[in-house]
Amino acid sequence: MGNSNSVSLPDLAATQALANRLSAALRAGDTVFLTGDLGAGKTTLARTVIATLCGVENAPSPTYTLIQTYEGVKGELWHADLYRIEQAGELDELGLEDAFGDIIVMIEWPDRLFGLVPDDRLEIHLEMAGDSPGDAMDTPRRARLTGFGEWETRLDDI
Repeated sequence: MGNSNSVSLPDLAATQALANRLSAALRAGDTVFLTGDLGAGKTTLARTVIATLCGVENAPSPTYTLIQTYEGVKGELWHADLYRIEQAGELDELGLEDAFGDIIVMIEWPDRLFGLVPDDRLEIHLEMAGDSPGDAMDTPRRARLTGFGEWETRLDDI
């Protein structure tokens, strides 16, 4: 069913620190699902991982391109945003199924995978945990990390 733990993210620096720990734990073939409401910090977390592993600062959100690909110190990394996917057939063109197990894949809105879910994956659910102090990026958040398959034993690495 998955091994789970929660992490308090009081500010942007804490979200970036979580992303840095995730970057250190990731290896080729890993799949990470990023879930949460709009503005919960999914893209911020992904961008920090991309900056850390691939040296790309301010990576664009793949909202319209659906997938952005990068080369990094741990091999290829794909960042996917499936928010605009409406039918399972649209996934065929993206090649995600072929990527699972070979490259690092980070997916926002994985509920739009229509059952195309790898057994080995890390799910990170981000949610607001308080009122914004003025800067939306510094609104306290909470992350629930759930590991499936081999990630059940790797959660302690993050």
